[in-house]
Amino acid sequence: MSLLWSMFPVLAGAQYQDTLAVTPSQNEVVLVFDDYKHSPHKASIYSAVFPGMGQIYNKKYWKVPILYGGIGGFAYAIHFNSKYYNRYRSAYRDFLIRDPGNTSYEWVLRRSPLTLDDVHGPYADWFQRALDNKRRYYKRYRDLSYIGMAALYVLNIIDATIDAHFYDFDISDDLSFRLEPVVLQPFPDTGNAFGFQLRLQF
Repeated sequence: MSLLWSMFPVLAGAQYQDTLAVTPSQNEVVLVFDDYKHSPHKASIYSAVFPGMGQIYNKKYWKVPILYGGIGGFAYAIHFNSKYYNRYRSAYRDFLIRDPGNTSYEWVLRRSPLTLDDVHGPYADWFQRALDNKRRYYKRYRDLSYIGMAALYVLNIIDATIDAHFYDFDISDDLSFRLEPVVLQPFPDTGNAFGFQLRLQF
């Protein structure tokens, strides 16, 4: 039994499926490499494990800076809103307790004409509502930032999967149409008829 090898160049990162074929008459075993197939499954896994890797696998390199620009923007929004949410939450809690040893809300008064005597006196209710509103405001936008980050992560996987599906999709450069006269099939009563036909070529 003789062993024949069909050798083809293998590109870096390319996937080939090898097929073992047996010819009964000649008792030959032939190892044949099938055509390269771009894998949407691989693109999805790459993007899920490391965002942007699926786009690199699909050779859509220009999408990677856009993706990481979005990730950086959402990361900054999460950090910013979390920072001020924690500060206003502590200030609101300390103001409710009114413990003289815990007055973290004093930093809010630095940009205000109000004093500690004012917020502990006639403006106490207004100041408490203001702290609560700020606390709720930054909590809301912190949560929205987390949702945006998660949505961007999922969109990164979907984008890589769709691009991988269309990776081998071939569209001919010859996309044209022609309008030309034609002789239609004869009718029983009138015979031949003349008209126009529109031909699309793709």
